[in-house]
Amino acid sequence: MAIDYVDRRRMRLDVEFRFAASHRLPRYDGPCFRLHGHNYLFFVAIEGEVDPRSGMIADFGDIKREVQEHVLAKLDHRDLNDVLENPTAENIARWIWEALDGRLPGLAEIRLYEMPDSCVTYRGPGGR
Repeated sequence: MAIDYVDRRRMRLDVEFRFAASHRLPRYDGPCFRLHGHNYLFFVAIEGEVDPRSGMIADFGDIKREVQEHVLAKLDHRDLNDVLENPTAENIARWIWEALDGRLPGLAEIRLYEMPDSCVTYRGPGGR
């Protein structure tokens, strides 16, 4: 007989996204002051109780639609300086959070990789 979990458990979903964009850091004294680009990778983390009926915290498709409409449509293949005056990885992660906050119940974390070995994590106001 198959197992059917119908109790509530707190879990976390991480959904991966990518976009390509250019930017320059106007307040940085170094090579990133000049216009350059990155292939960004970011994760949207949702935390919550598993719904006993559906067995899910959230629908992956719903998360992907919200991120496509409110983040990727505005950042992918764009100059990030048109969106943020100082588009550091820290400010981009915060902008993504603010674009999704209130649209994704249980939003817990944005983790943005500017390069494969370097990322910033934003957990909202107060660092929840």
